[in-house]
Amino acid sequence: MAELICRNLRDGALEGEHAPALTLKDSIESPLGPLVFNHILSQLFSNISAAKSQSRGILLVALSRPPSFYAELLKCRGSDGGSSNKWLSVLDCYTDPLGWKSRLMERGTINNTSQNTSVNATLFTHVKDSNKLLASIVERGKEMVGEGKGRFSVAIDSISEMLRHSSIHSVARILSYLRSHDQVSSVFFLLNSDLHESKVASTLEYMSTMRADIVPVAQTINGQRVNSENLSVVEQNFKRGKLHVRFKRRNGRVRVTCEDACVEDSGIKFTPVSLEDGLTAQSLVPKVQFNLQLSEKERLDREKVVLPFEHQGNGKPIEIYDGRKSLNNTNEHGDASAKMPLTNDDSGKGEIIYFRDSDDEMPDSDEDPDDDLDI
Repeated sequence: MAELICRNLRDGALEGEHAPALTLKDSIESPLGPLVFNHILSQLFSNISAAKSQSRGILLVALSRPPSFYAELLKCRGSDGGSSNKWLSVLDCYTDPLGWKSRLMERGTINNTSQNTSVNATLFTHVKDSNKLLASIVERGKEMVGEGKGRFSVAIDSISEMLRHSSIHSVARILSYLRSHDQVSSVFFLLNSDLHESKVASTLEYMSTMRADIVPVAQTINGQRVNSENLSVVEQNFKRGKLHVRFKRRNGRVRVTCEDACVEDSGIKFTPVSLEDGLTAQSLVPKVQFNLQLSEKERLDREKVVLPFEHQGNGKPIEIYDGRKSLNNTNEHGDASAKMPLTNDDSGKGEIIYFRDSDDEMPDSDEDPDDDLDI
């Protein structure tokens, strides 16, 4: 659930463990990823400003939108400019990611188009250099919270933009370093799954403790995939979707939840999925080839089964059969008959009659015959 995601990012990393990480995935069929990302960012910012989070600030790597967009976003959520500068720092990789504008301004070809915003933004012009990018993220985060035990969260608004300039190996190295850093509280990023191979998404999901997939409400119509001709369904998927969240617990177990996401004027709203929704319940339950429930007849038959400990003795003293005599065919001295012919009445008992080879044969005993050996 979205609330549980925000809570895990708020609580941050435990002592001696890596920071929690969230992979947020969307697709062209359900492009609600930026809205969900903005919701999580706003919730984490509210928790930090209220001193309810382990983190003391957010380092936002802006690759798909300018810093002014996030300044306006936080302003609409009730934040003022002073708190934005205190608890949010933006590494601006959107304005001039490759440094072309900076070189043109040095030559006088274009004028300086930078705009002042209410958030603390730093222009970064070397997106292709993953080492410089990692160093800038850590440096800006430390400047925000200071040296020591203070922690900060890292948010990347589009890791797909980062993958345009760097390999998956370089990006995975950045994420792994950030998760293991002593001053990083949590990491979350948005991935556009349509732009990458499945192995790229699998690599990022493997490194994350949480995975949130945004899937369209209506994927098929009469067995056909949604296409541009089904405009009403396409429009519906732009306003509604389902959020499937997968949590990896510390004990190795996995928890899967699902919520409905609906776009409203005030933002995106999440509601739990009703268990009466058969399709949703079926998608969350693993598919098996056997029935996990008992019918009424099977339940009654199971209750009629008499277990061994329930019929031992039958009200009589319990006798232990030692393998040398028959409990039903013994004389008053306790000796088994030499030969007891089986009658028709005894043939159904399945009794085993044992004859000793000689009187010198020792009876069965629990004593170890090699107990006297000195080994």
